[in-house]
Amino acid sequence: MRKLLVELKAGESGIVVDITGGFGFQRRLATLGIRIGKKVRMITAQPFRGPIVVGVGGGDVAIGRGMAMKVLVEVPE
Repeated sequence: MRKLLVELKAGESGIVVDITGGFGFQRRLATLGIRIGKKVRMITAQPFRGPIVVGVGGGDVAIGRGMAMKVLVEVPE
């Protein structure tokens, strides 16, 4: 099942399958470790406000909700 990154619940993980946005946006996410094919895990997600924290590789990254709404992940059912 595919979901937006922002829709994941805490502890849920998935693999990035698409990033909608321009080259600069995709490059910015790539520097944080978020790129197509990478596994991401939701650490914290406060509903309706503030940044979200996701685990990528060996570390955690905080990104804004607007950025997370442009990242599509494949979640195992």
